[in-house]
Amino acid sequence: MGLNLDAIKAKLNQLNKTDDRRNNLWKPEAGPKTRVRIVPYVHRKDNPFLELYFHYDIAKRSMLSPVSFGNADPVVEFAEKLKKTGDKDEWLMGRKIEPKMRTYVPVIVRGKEAEGVKFWGFGKTIYTELLSIVSDPDYGDITDLMNGRDIDVEFIPAEGGGYPKTTIRVKPNTTPATEDKGIAEKIMNQPVITDIFPEPTYEELETALKEWMNPEDDRVDVDTSSNTKADTSGKTEEKAEAQTEEKQTDVASAFNDLFNK
Repeated sequence: MGLNLDAIKAKLNQLNKTDDRRNNLWKPEAGPKTRVRIVPYVHRKDNPFLELYFHYDIAKRSMLSPVSFGNADPVVEFAEKLKKTGDKDEWLMGRKIEPKMRTYVPVIVRGKEAEGVKFWGFGKTIYTELLSIVSDPDYGDITDLMNGRDIDVEFIPAEGGGYPKTTIRVKPNTTPATEDKGIAEKIMNQPVITDIFPEPTYEELETALKEWMNPEDDRVDVDTSSNTKADTSGKTEEKAEAQTEEKQTDVASAFNDLFNK
């Protein structure tokens, strides 16, 4: 049997995409503060903050949700159906599989400007703080290439059972993003965010959802231990089976409605 060249090429392409993502993303590390400059996103110059929604619970890897760009997402549709069944557990399941937002901004890292634009991702806390700064007229447009401001970012690891923390401090002085023509060209030639996080098709998400909904993985164990009284064990088991069957029917109904609409 000869080599499957198509499979090998697909694997190579996947590895290259992983390297591209790693090379184009930035996150603060523990240690000294890192200075960065948020720059305009050249593919949408009016707003550098890119709100992306990701699925973390339906596949072996994170998947970008098309709702990030106003497109239909079968997982979101299914989650909404689950949340309308009136069952608490199914409502929680719907919440679990909903995509979660993470915001990205293009930055250049001071001292590493030659590496070009990276994308810094963060959660709600940092996003809220940055929006407050950007909306404050005392700061002005901190992303302006000529008169913007750098930001010091510090990552503090979790200690004593606490949570890790990221702090930011906007520098008081305005400065050019760069005075180097080569760096300026790198800023203008930044990647498109979907080159880093490809948008899956509706069909690809349907497939991921169907695999996640595989009935073989949805078995519910019923307690039939010897500690259960003989005259009630049968009723307990029947009740549990009935409840399980009812839940599975509700979920299956929502699932079938989605894919047979």
